[in-house]
Amino acid sequence: MALRRVSPEDAKALIDQEGYVYVDVRSVPEFETGHPDGAFNVPIAHLGAAGMTPNPDFLSVMEKSFAKDAKLVVGCKSGGRSLQAASILQSAGFTNLVDQRAGFDGSPGGEPGWGPKGLPTNRTAAPERGYEALRTKAR
Repeated sequence: MALRRVSPEDAKALIDQEGYVYVDVRSVPEFETGHPDGAFNVPIAHLGAAGMTPNPDFLSVMEKSFAKDAKLVVGCKSGGRSLQAASILQSAGFTNLVDQRAGFDGSPGGEPGWGPKGLPTNRTAAPERGYEALRTKAR
């Protein structure tokens, strides 16, 4: 089944009108600089001294945090990591996935992301939506 990719505005409409939740797969430091309001943070990769390294706990945290039929919008910085994450989740049996094109900042092709579109953002998340809480709960 082809993965559905939507614009930031369409992602916001799915959240508001159809009960989807936003999962931001950027690193914790990126998430903390600003993210879609109400987003959960489950990084597909961690930012370290050597650059980005894959998060070995990504899939297990997702599987323990969300039902396989949960309505999820997956987003990142510019659209690459979210597409990768959504593909991994789809392969693992998640069925209601949407990949948000252009991520938070915008795509390399020039499509503005969630932030530049002026959609609701936040710098802080409810503690239970942050990665540390989700990872701890998943153990």
